[in-house]
Amino acid sequence: MTEKQAESRTEKQSEKRSEIQAEPRAERYEVVVIGGGAAGLSAALVLGRARRRTLVIDAGEPRNAPAAHMHGYLTRDGMPPAEFLATGREEIARYGVELVRDRAVDVARGPGAPAGRDEDFVVALAGGGTVRARQLVVATGLKDELPPLPGLAERFGKDVLHCPYCHGWEVRDQAFGVLATSPLSVHQALMVTQWSKDVTFFLHTVAEEELTDDDLRRLAAAGVRVVPGEVAGPTVEDGRLTGVRLADGTVHEREVLFVAPRAVPQTDLVARLGAEMSETPFGSYPVVDGLGRTTVPGLWAAGNASGFAEQVVNAAGRGYRAGATINGELLMADLDAAVAAVRV
Repeated sequence: MTEKQAESRTEKQSEKRSEIQAEPRAERYEVVVIGGGAAGLSAALVLGRARRRTLVIDAGEPRNAPAAHMHGYLTRDGMPPAEFLATGREEIARYGVELVRDRAVDVARGPGAPAGRDEDFVVALAGGGTVRARQLVVATGLKDELPPLPGLAERFGKDVLHCPYCHGWEVRDQAFGVLATSPLSVHQALMVTQWSKDVTFFLHTVAEEELTDDDLRRLAAAGVRVVPGEVAGPTVEDGRLTGVRLADGTVHEREVLFVAPRAVPQTDLVARLGAEMSETPFGSYPVVDGLGRTTVPGLWAAGNASGFAEQVVNAAGRGYRAGATINGELLMADLDAAVAAVRV
């Protein structure tokens, strides 16, 4: 890289950093978006282009931060997640959307809205103060809680992976291991055989009798080796995973280990507002319609705050739909209020 290119890159990085504010510039917005990932930024982009005064509150803790690249997003395949988010922040700034680096710690409905309108949403910030919004989008995503084995967290996103659609192509035809955390892990073991025919399924804390006859038949048909016994952790040499060690000391040579983290949805704020929630095997999520509308008027959920299986491209699409629908609802509400005022 030449000195001129380095200076240009530094200037661009500085410009992108400057788009993140220390605190909101106003007390009241038309829309507040909590969460600055793909879903939140996409919703904010639509709203900004619709000339809605919008604030994004982002704690800066994206789920895919451990990954070097993201995949499966048309025209963005292989793009580093940090670069994707930086570009998104740059784009929303063009349309006057504000982004503050902070954490929403509480939400409520409160008075203060103009006459004839529903009460505002009141969002309390960790940094102090509150902001109000006519409509609220929660796009806080989820966190991955890894099995409590030493060495997994350090390798996560490198050669300890969870999603074959996200990373399978990059590690194709290598020696895979799959760590069972529940009988549902059989599905993961079967899926990864699309990317490698050398797959070993480590039962870990799952007893063999917990597997159904169908599970065993499918694993055998796919050529997956089943290894009982508790796993102690991965073995690592020269900065790369080389195997999986069992509690009895046996080591099975592997180059990649797939795990199924426990999904921890960040949906507390939605629940506090009284939205109807649905319990799933992957956590509690708000009940939403196809547009992201919850059971609380004016409250929306997008991305992994609305469901477990949203990849980046899906999350961005859900954010777009929510943003466009919110703009329409605000427009009609204002027109109805104007008609009512004329009648009076």
